[in-house]
Amino acid sequence: MASASNGKALINRTDRGLTIVGTRITLYDVIDHLMAGWTPKLILNWLPLTEEQLNAALAYIEANRPAVEAEYRTVLQEAQEIREYWEEQNRERLAQIAQLPPEPGKEDVYAKLQSWKERLGLLT
Repeated sequence: MASASNGKALINRTDRGLTIVGTRITLYDVIDHLMAGWTPKLILNWLPLTEEQLNAALAYIEANRPAVEAEYRTVLQEAQEIREYWEEQNRERLAQIAQLPPEPGKEDVYAKLQSWKERLGLLT
């Protein structure tokens, strides 16, 4: 495990996976940001981490790249399966919600959102 200058571990395995000690932030959160092209400085600005914690996470990822990447792929697959399950469980309710008219006074915002969805090809 990666450790701080005082010898304490900074990366630990919890029930959530590989986690930065003292936080609820997993290495998978850090990898998500790296995969999106974020620099370490941007990650530090977004996640509540110290520079030492982020450096330990990056060092751990680099030192254990094959195992961490394999575990990351598993985490992504499990998340996709969970998402698909709940989308299926809630398909009818989500369809009902989609048919509701906009709240009074929010028609303009709703129309703008619909326009953007249309441009992005998100409407079915």
